[in-house]
Amino acid sequence: METSQINSSESRKENDLGLDMYIETATNVKLYVKDYGQGKPVILIHGWPLSHEMWEYQIDTLIQNNFRVIMYDRRGFGKSSQPWNGYDYDTLADDLNAIIEHLDLKEATLVGFSMGGGEIVRYFSRHGGKGIVKAVFISSVTPFQLQTDSNPNGVPKEKYDAMGAQMKEDRISFLDNFGKTFFGVSFISKPISTPLLDYYRMLCAFASPRATIECAKSFSATDFRLEMASVTVPTLIIHGDEDKTVPIEITSEIASKLIPDNKFIVYEGAPHGLFYIEKDKLNKDLIEFLNS
Repeated sequence: METSQINSSESRKENDLGLDMYIETATNVKLYVKDYGQGKPVILIHGWPLSHEMWEYQIDTLIQNNFRVIMYDRRGFGKSSQPWNGYDYDTLADDLNAIIEHLDLKEATLVGFSMGGGEIVRYFSRHGGKGIVKAVFISSVTPFQLQTDSNPNGVPKEKYDAMGAQMKEDRISFLDNFGKTFFGVSFISKPISTPLLDYYRMLCAFASPRATIECAKSFSATDFRLEMASVTVPTLIIHGDEDKTVPIEITSEIASKLIPDNKFIVYEGAPHGLFYIEKDKLNKDLIEFLNS
């Protein structure tokens, strides 16, 4: 994939260490990218249906530990272009590749949350993992969620169909209810403030309705099982055992058996939204793994 060229990471100057930019892909989609700090690059891939802002509580820790932090909005989300098509994982992995090539990244670590785990796997199987030396899967959807004859414990298609229907009927109401499950909110448990929950709902609401629905189809129905072994770098897998959004039993527990070189950490009692609910623990485990 061709992209316009900018200075390589080796030529970045001190006064260029806090940049935001648009990177244009070969298909004329503009991806919004933030590039902060200096050191070995860490690429943060956001979950569905959020945007790069979800990583707010990880950025400072990574930069203070001398890592270069690169975040971007997936096409259709945040400040990136909102094309009608291109929400399959082949195209999303090509978008990731465009960013890696454009920034001339080497010895980088990919960190994918939820849907973002799929981009990691497809980047390795489709682009050979070029420039990547480590990978981190957080609450990831991989390897396969949909219930089929070969995956009998997966999520029934009817459940995803119902989600799609709810989004088409009243997307904001769907997001409101989805966020509560996402962060483990119940009558007896309120691990996140109402204003912050509203903020995350707002980030989700900015996404293209078309992208929201089409990406849900991609992460629910894409089967990565035969591709998992292509992730040949040291890998960290983190998942909460009370994740009601992406159940650990059909995702990370299986992923830990398919990725050759991995460390699997289970957060007891944790819901899906680990980046906030378990931010201190997550940051500690991230830094420890990145420095290992």
